[in-house]
Amino acid sequence: MSQFWEKRRVLVTGGAGFLGRVVSERLRREGAVVFVPRSAEYDLVDRDAVRRVIADSKPDLCLHLAAQVGGIGANQANPGKYLFDNAMMGLNIFEECRLAKVSKLVATGTICAYPKFTPVPFKEDDLWNGYPEETNAPYGIAKKMMLVLSSGYREQYGLNSVVLFPVNLYGPGDNFDLGSSHVIPAMIRKFIGARTRGESEVVLWGDGTPTREFLYVDDAAEGMLLAAEHYDSSDPVNLGSGNEIRISDLALLIQHATGFTGRVVWDTHKPNGQPRRRLDVSRARERFGFVAKTLFDRGIAATVGYYEEHQKEIEGL
Repeated sequence: MSQFWEKRRVLVTGGAGFLGRVVSERLRREGAVVFVPRSAEYDLVDRDAVRRVIADSKPDLCLHLAAQVGGIGANQANPGKYLFDNAMMGLNIFEECRLAKVSKLVATGTICAYPKFTPVPFKEDDLWNGYPEETNAPYGIAKKMMLVLSSGYREQYGLNSVVLFPVNLYGPGDNFDLGSSHVIPAMIRKFIGARTRGESEVVLWGDGTPTREFLYVDDAAEGMLLAAEHYDSSDPVNLGSGNEIRISDLALLIQHATGFTGRVVWDTHKPNGQPRRRLDVSRARERFGFVAKTLFDRGIAATVGYYEEHQKEIEGL
């Protein structure tokens, strides 16, 4: 990072969340004045609350990371809530940043916004070429709407806004709640739990055939800050590593990293989700110099180590 962030006032919605904590810590190290709103005081689904948080923080920049989000099960259980809450947060943030003349807004979309059968690797120009995978479509569509907000507000009001599309994130500090977690933290918790209890098998969702791409949370934070400093366009940009792995191979990797020696059973009555995910990451590299640096096995080891260190706290033991 340069001296760009020195003494800049930055509002980070979702700054107490998984990615938000890493972004906020990085900003503070770079000399920024960071304001992290908490949902108990500022409900971003409510426009008055968004107006208050911007008035209270007086930001030079806003990084909008807040979201109602979860894994396949959570998306299936909350399609209406995830659609409404995420759409309203995006609408409120864009409008109130415009009215307050915030100099720049960087928002995070989601890889779930891509069509179910997007050609691999996913290119940003394909975002509108079909309907998202059904289990997370409401969430994906709500987040994709921010692309329309960004281009519309740039054209009409001159608002400098950027929408980034990070792939599945992982790393220390992730959400390990089995009711709402994504695949890597869910697998880590299941394998370590089974190992601790001396169980002989772990049951995982689907059949293991889909592929996914993952991005270490520290790399995602770096990509966001590079875009905030150097990118000025409403063209969407993927943030990812550019590498994909089969879910069955991911399970073997995490099984080895956690020391679980039993067998894996696939529950094929559970959904697989999108068949494949791998991003074309060339736009981020070309437009603001972002390249993911963390090797996947090292990132998995760090995430497993974090869970082992905080296992009692996470499981409420």
